[in-house]
Amino acid sequence: MNRAMFSGVSGLKTHQIKMDVIGNNIANVNTFGYKSQRAVFSDIFYQTLASASAGTTSRGGTNPSSVGYGTKLAGIQTNISPSSMQSTGYGLDIAIAGEGFLQVMDPDGNIFYTRAGLLDYDANGYLTDINGNFVLGKISADGTPDSKKIKLDNIGSVAAQQAKAKVTINGVEYTMTAASSNEKGNVTITIGSSDSLAAGQKAKATISTTGAITVLLNKNEKFTDLAALNSAINAAITEANGGKAHPAGNFTLSASKNVFPTGGLTGAEIAQADFAVQPGTVTGTMLYNIKVLGTSSTFIGEGTVSRNDGTNTHNFTATYHAASGSDPAYFEVSMNINGRIYTGNLKDGETASSMLLKNATDGDYLEISNPGYTNLFNAADGDGSGAIDGTETGVVDLIADGTSLTVTKAKVSNNLGLSSSAFSLEGGTAGGAITLDQLTSIAIGSDGTISVTHPNKGTVVAGKISLANFANPAGLQLEGTNYFSKTVNSGEPKLCDPGANGTGTLVSSALEMSNVDLSAEFAEMITTQRGFQANSRIITVSDTMLEELINLKR
Repeated sequence: MNRAMFSGVSGLKTHQIKMDVIGNNIANVNTFGYKSQRAVFSDIFYQTLASASAGTTSRGGTNPSSVGYGTKLAGIQTNISPSSMQSTGYGLDIAIAGEGFLQVMDPDGNIFYTRAGLLDYDANGYLTDINGNFVLGKISADGTPDSKKIKLDNIGSVAAQQAKAKVTINGVEYTMTAASSNEKGNVTITIGSSDSLAAGQKAKATISTTGAITVLLNKNEKFTDLAALNSAINAAITEANGGKAHPAGNFTLSASKNVFPTGGLTGAEIAQADFAVQPGTVTGTMLYNIKVLGTSSTFIGEGTVSRNDGTNTHNFTATYHAASGSDPAYFEVSMNINGRIYTGNLKDGETASSMLLKNATDGDYLEISNPGYTNLFNAADGDGSGAIDGTETGVVDLIADGTSLTVTKAKVSNNLGLSSSAFSLEGGTAGGAITLDQLTSIAIGSDGTISVTHPNKGTVVAGKISLANFANPAGLQLEGTNYFSKTVNSGEPKLCDPGANGTGTLVSSALEMSNVDLSAEFAEMITTQRGFQANSRIITVSDTMLEELINLKR
């Protein structure tokens, strides 16, 4: 009788503890980084009333008979699994997208571990959490993960740098650099040309209220090289600045290759962005005398182009290519002009009045009158059979007008195109130490890197958050205030950079929510309530039975 009553008592105690765990889970349903728990029961020892017996040939075996003494709490387990994230919009909030814990240190030097990334910083510049404890990591982006305090200010001096801009125009990389190392060089410089400047005035500049500089080159003035161009640009900027040198000093434009031909360039050629080929020409009487050198499927002709006085002769070659599939037949035309080979294709059906032959080495062109595909074909088809069979000869007049041959070399435009893209110089800084009150932003990267930005000195790395991983994270001890501490069963912390060695990366402006499942907790609460109620009935019934036993004496 007493056994049943004490079983009921043990059941009441364990169910009460389970309800305590459920209540704590529900209370922390909105606690960032909280990990839910569950109470696990086991039965207690047993009193054996009869032992098991072995069976014989004349009698079967019997099972043991045991009476239990109720239940006990086997343990309270922590569910360490990651939960979903909530975007907060606060830049110093971080969530861990995977395994791992943040390290924090209290004023006594004790290190705790947490999944709640509610970070801030104090007046001394230290990175802290919402409880005012120091967030740990390493004091640079390099090196091994560590457990040091991270300080956001007084991180050393930023090196002085000149403002610079790089722009690629028509395959040439131009670099504009300010002479002085300060933020005054972080300006935009636009180069154009004008035909309204006075003769002898190389350039004119204007400086806007925002500091942007516009330089107009005299369209008709010649500039012999980049040095002359830079001299004119800086003289114009000095004049626009009231006769004083610009605070960033002189600006120097350099190029990845020599862009000034002999004789220099005009302001118009420097500024304008028309890069079209200026074609050469061939005019005069060109007779094409065909001689068969190939087979019936390929026609190769040779001819000469000469002036009337016969003092200049140029070889001309055409190779016939039959139609193939959807590709029409064509002649591959080649001309040797003083050892320079120019080639081009003349396809069946083309009707242009002229054709370009290109020099593959230098990329320049010759423009000749289009003899017409039909004319070339008919000349090769000397017998009029409608096919080039390798036995015919003919003559074709490639250039029908003109009495003398003139060859003019084509050339690529000299235009540099500097007006096509502005030079936005940046990175200029006088250098110096950065203090906390000078920072304009603090950002935490996915790899834990903490970057701070100064309005003039740029962005520098203040440190890097290190994560701790454990062989058995469920073995950590809960300490309250979202903290865990290591135990003998959790193992020692293994420090890692976020995203390395199985740890998760950091997500900024987000926090990990509690992993409490409310629906599951309410279901557990109902079954726990019923279990508690049933165990209380055991005590009530056992008491009634004892009362009946006592009444037997009457």
